[in-house]
Amino acid sequence: MHVVTLLASPRPKGNSAALARRAVERLREGGAAVDLVSLNERNFRGCQGCLLCKTQRDRCVLEDDITPVLEAVRAADALVLATPVYWMDVTAQLKTFIDRTYSFLVPDYLTNPIPSRLGRGRKALFILVQGGPEPYPVFPRYREVLRWLGFTETRLVHALAVRHPGDLDGRGDLFQAVEEGADWLLGK
Repeated sequence: MHVVTLLASPRPKGNSAALARRAVERLREGGAAVDLVSLNERNFRGCQGCLLCKTQRDRCVLEDDITPVLEAVRAADALVLATPVYWMDVTAQLKTFIDRTYSFLVPDYLTNPIPSRLGRGRKALFILVQGGPEPYPVFPRYREVLRWLGFTETRLVHALAVRHPGDLDGRGDLFQAVEEGADWLLGK
């Protein structure tokens, strides 16, 4: 099994990264090959709206640091996305990446029963970390995006009231939840 894990926080040792790294450990223990990518360390642009991925190519025409990540996702069996909530949404790094996945959609994606060039049946684990105690409705929007992209099975680990470094201390429930999410990706 091949899994791509995207760290979307600009903080390499932040709370969402810590939870994602635990999921990666569990996945590797279970025999998965895991690509771990920090989006903030990549130099890439957002979708240019050129539509060449719909009219001339089956891939994004931009060539930058995210191109190999898109190719890794294309080949992956599963995806882990880990992001803090910034301004009631995912980070700009993750949103920019997601915009580039528009290239995964077939030209007639609005009417095609299989809108993604990736096919169907892939799994995605979404790790969402937010400082507030009440959940923001971030996940439903991205669950729908993931479904369009072929990740028809999704699972959420939502860490609430986790804002500052150290807020994960004593939160074994969250580490257990990401381990269970990793096991779910592995089919256990």
